[in-house]
Amino acid sequence: MKLTPRVRRGIAATAIASAAVLLPTVALASSSGGSTANATTAATAHRCYASDLTVWLGTPGNGAAGSTYYDLELSNTSGGTCTLYGFPGVSANSGGKQLGSAAGRDHSRPSSLVTLRPGGTSHVILQITDVGNYPSAVCKPVTAQVLRVYAPGAYSSINMPFQGSFRACSRRGPVYLHVTAVIPGAGIPGYTQ
Repeated sequence: MKLTPRVRRGIAATAIASAAVLLPTVALASSSGGSTANATTAATAHRCYASDLTVWLGTPGNGAAGSTYYDLELSNTSGGTCTLYGFPGVSANSGGKQLGSAAGRDHSRPSSLVTLRPGGTSHVILQITDVGNYPSAVCKPVTAQVLRVYAPGAYSSINMPFQGSFRACSRRGPVYLHVTAVIPGAGIPGYTQ
């Protein structure tokens, strides 16, 4: 049987449409560890919302070259599984007011889908630059006591009291905070459900 050009175009369109449907499933399976159970869990899990998460600092900050680096942890404290993908939004806060510019994105690690079961934790590196590196008139340094954190893609935030305080720019312009994309981490120490 000889296929006409019209039939060949129809077969090609069907193959492209099928690939468009299957490709996200294959990508999801590979980013979730490759197992069908993980792919199914990730496909049925919703994006993590602020109400699903607790934010905390995992380790004391390590200083290097005018910056201090912290492990910023986002833990699923809900009863269900949820997912994170990309960069959290982070800003310094004092008295309910954002101080200066929001965190910049550090693209040193690729974004990948992170599936958090109850008690699971994702991990972000938070860099806080010493604001003394900026001219005082440009930065207008102040003390911050809170980090406001938005889960990737979320519109509501979590206010996390900062252990102690840190110096922040009150003026927008200098980007003194930077975050990496979320990656899987360990669970919450001592968490049981």
